[in-house]
Amino acid sequence: MAGKKYSFPSQLKLEDPAAYKKVFAKPVKSTDKFFTLLVIRNNLDHPRLGLAITKKNIKKAVTRNIIKRSVRENFRLKQHDLINIDIVVLARRDAANASPALLTKSLDKHWLKLTERCNSYS
Repeated sequence: MAGKKYSFPSQLKLEDPAAYKKVFAKPVKSTDKFFTLLVIRNNLDHPRLGLAITKKNIKKAVTRNIIKRSVRENFRLKQHDLINIDIVVLARRDAANASPALLTKSLDKHWLKLTERCNSYS
């Protein structure tokens, strides 16, 4: 574990609209009570994360920011276990009232499921 870095640099973020558009076009989906994750394979050697936490689903900015921080932190810790995929995380209404522990548990299940699905498609 000494060689692994657990930072979250800009290369691990989906930044331009074209990258988001590509993920939304034909994704592999994973949904539960708190999140919907959309995923496609990328040609890089690392995963990338994009967030789409909307005001429509999560009314308060404070709550949206807490959810975003929670997702980013969970991704940061799991990035070495993920394959080369682009991920867009969408929060559902129930995520606003969930505890951080529940959100973490939900995301852990999504990462595992999506890695298996994307491996089987490629």
